[in-house]
Amino acid sequence: MTSTSEPHILVIDDDPAIRELVVEYLSQNEMRVSAGSNGRELFEAMDREAIDLVLLDLKLPGEDGMQLARTLRERATVPVILLTGRSEEADRVMGLELGADDYVTKPFSPRELLARVRAVLRRYQVQATLPERDGSRRAFRFSGWELNLRTRRLRSPAGDTVALSNGEFSLLNALCRAPQRVLTRDQLLSLSRLHEAEVYDRTIDVQIRRLRLKIETDPAKPELIRTERGAGYQLASTVETLF
Repeated sequence: MTSTSEPHILVIDDDPAIRELVVEYLSQNEMRVSAGSNGRELFEAMDREAIDLVLLDLKLPGEDGMQLARTLRERATVPVILLTGRSEEADRVMGLELGADDYVTKPFSPRELLARVRAVLRRYQVQATLPERDGSRRAFRFSGWELNLRTRRLRSPAGDTVALSNGEFSLLNALCRAPQRVLTRDQLLSLSRLHEAEVYDRTIDVQIRRLRLKIETDPAKPELIRTERGAGYQLASTVETLF
């Protein structure tokens, strides 16, 4: 399987022309882009997906853009870039004080927007290398797969949702927390229970076999979850952690 780490950008703007421009341009530059037109769609997307950055228009009809930015910052550590008008200096200042990471004034150059998005993402990638509490993790990405820890959903490289049992989710979570390290069956069992997923009498081997059926191109010749004979199992992929 090929690895992809395309950042997932969410643009919220009521102007369909702006949404289309941003989606098309960022998509052409190795980014995955979703779009919405209001606060409801913003938070629905945040609950459903692991978003890497939000582009938020402060002037949504009938909505308080500042309140949306404030609520977003309270709920998640996702970076935010505000989309504002040239005459809205007070709004830009207030937005930055609320915790927004940057702003872009309309009308904007797509190249400038791309540069600002990349700059903010780079800053957050550096921060992600610092020690964090386990509870702050939002998702793991590996070889094109994305395991969302909040929704407990697994998304395939093709964008499909793959259903996981509690045991399968917990086991994959444990493997993602220790990529390219061999974990014994006892370690995997212990780590799974730490995440409150009951294993009951199912063995780790059974859970591994079921996971392989769901994520391996050829489960008979696994490339992602490898067996280290006499030792345990290893997730043979680099893992990107989203906070």
